[in-house]
Amino acid sequence: MTTAVERGAAAPVPGLQPGRSAARRPPAEPARRPIWHRVLFVAALVGAAVLFMLPFVWLVSASLRPREYVFAPGFLPVPFAPENYAEAWQAVPLLTWFGNSVVVGVAAAAAVTLSSAWVAFGFAYFRFPGRNLLFGLVLATMMLPFAVTMIPTYLIWSNLGLTDTQVPLWAGNLFGSAFYIFLLRQFLLSLPREYFEAARMDGASYPQLFWKLAFPLIRPALLVAFVFEFKASWTDLLKPLIYLRNEQLYTLPRGLKVVLDRFGYGGEQQWEVVLAGSVLATLPMIILFFLAQRHFVEGIATTGRKG
Repeated sequence: MTTAVERGAAAPVPGLQPGRSAARRPPAEPARRPIWHRVLFVAALVGAAVLFMLPFVWLVSASLRPREYVFAPGFLPVPFAPENYAEAWQAVPLLTWFGNSVVVGVAAAAAVTLSSAWVAFGFAYFRFPGRNLLFGLVLATMMLPFAVTMIPTYLIWSNLGLTDTQVPLWAGNLFGSAFYIFLLRQFLLSLPREYFEAARMDGASYPQLFWKLAFPLIRPALLVAFVFEFKASWTDLLKPLIYLRNEQLYTLPRGLKVVLDRFGYGGEQQWEVVLAGSVLATLPMIILFFLAQRHFVEGIATTGRKG
């Protein structure tokens, strides 16, 4: 004799064939967008890419033309004059300026990345009274324009006897940057706090939490900060103009100012030399971006995500 519960369990379920389990059906795939949506999207991307690339394409083309054809219309280097690059390389010490830019850029980027990461870790991990107020004051320093602190900063370096050296170009980054502190703090907040608590229970010190746990996990964000600052240092002209007098210490932007004064509008009107030097100064940043593109995009995509 069967009970009502057993009879209900044995009763067939409507809509299911006998012998088949009532497994959940997989969710329906989202409807694909019409093909013309994707065509318009790709066309917009291609159009924007072409628009942004046109100035650089013209720069490369003009740098490969003879002097009298530099400003000729069109984007093809006709006539073709690749000797402009050899002339620019021989006219000024580009290799020395290139090496100075690499040294200053790496020092500035490494200094600001590590110092900002330390401060960001403190704001992300520790809980203390006034933390948000202090973090707000750090962000408020971004409101100060460089012109406000330019003269006091110069007087400090002058009293230290470090003018006409490359130290002022990168040593200020040892104190961190509000922008990179914010960027790295947001990335650190996206990490589960349980990782750090478990490491503390295992006896890890605070420096070990940073170097052995946080540092490997925020590597994409660190790379973003490094590339951003390297690019900022690579293209910076104002600081070298203020602090450097010795031509052998010039960075590329300061050196290009010399090339412009000597061969451009203030000199011999050899614009092909100026443009060739500009291309040589731009190529390293393009190569750097392509080498670090995957990590760079990953860091940008995940920074700012909390929880």
